[in-house]
Amino acid sequence: MPVMKPNVSTGIVGYGCYIPQYRIPAREVARVWKGGSDAVPITEKAVPGPDEDTMTIGLEAARNALARAQVDPQHIGAVWVGSESHPYAVKPTSTIIAEAIGATPNTMGADWQFACKAGSETVQACIGFVAGGMARYAMGIGADTAQGRPGDALEYTAAAGGAAFIIGQAEESLAVIEATYSHVTDTPDFWRRPTTHYPSHGQRFTGEPAYFEHVTSAAEIIMSEMGYTPKDFDYVVLHQPNKKFPERAAQMLGFKKEQWITGLLSPMVGNSYAGASLVGLTAVLDEAKPGNKILCVSFGSGAGSDAFVLEATDAITEKQSRALTTRQYIGRRTEIDYAMYVRYRQKLKMH
Repeated sequence: MPVMKPNVSTGIVGYGCYIPQYRIPAREVARVWKGGSDAVPITEKAVPGPDEDTMTIGLEAARNALARAQVDPQHIGAVWVGSESHPYAVKPTSTIIAEAIGATPNTMGADWQFACKAGSETVQACIGFVAGGMARYAMGIGADTAQGRPGDALEYTAAAGGAAFIIGQAEESLAVIEATYSHVTDTPDFWRRPTTHYPSHGQRFTGEPAYFEHVTSAAEIIMSEMGYTPKDFDYVVLHQPNKKFPERAAQMLGFKKEQWITGLLSPMVGNSYAGASLVGLTAVLDEAKPGNKILCVSFGSGAGSDAFVLEATDAITEKQSRALTTRQYIGRRTEIDYAMYVRYRQKLKMH
């Protein structure tokens, strides 16, 4: 059985997200590079401020997760951060966050990398860590400040944001994780060499053999193995590099708009890479009712998908209001033009 179900049931004890307040409309990018004539894949994207990076984003999400969980950070036995934009090449993001939330020194810290599914991998590791009795709680974070080469298609969508999840025993959880599944192949659809600043991608190759193959396969296999159909789920969240990919994938799988619309945030905030599907999940958890069933599927280039089946518990209602919601972060918006965007993202190099 390819689906992973721990012998000890675990779940999400606390969750939180963070989305920077700055927004650049996609039409502004099109104005600069295409004279305003280009069709845009989203409405706008979130841009980190000059004092924000993956660490600060992950930290704010972690603090929100702690506010909802209300657990002693000294009981968090691991803090793992998934990202493809860690602020240091050699110096872990995880240790900074662990120190800032009060989890050190008796904890593990590590940075993870698998393109846009690095964050969901940390959550899977947390499940195994807690279920195996290695720690009472573990924290998994997915956060990014994604970059796109000026004028490239990625510049419309590459955004910033992140989410954090504290995993613990099922009886303490606001959502029980019934099972998870990973679907991985060697598919070179997107990459970045260590000495290059911007990523490269395989154009249309990123669609059918990469995103759609992995996302739909992961979703179909976990549903089949668990005996579920799309009708059994109240919500579905798919990785969202743009608007049309997750909508098309959800339709291919047999889901309806009312099941995916809550967690589809990319039209408003862009693709936060390792944070994208996880931030979508936080938006769903903000609104879910006890007994609601959720399917979440990430995707990371290279390529792979992680799928999760969750069910909200009675504890979710009380915990939702303990921190800012995802929609509140989306509503906290300051629009900037391309010049300010270049400044904030340090795209102008002076030698």
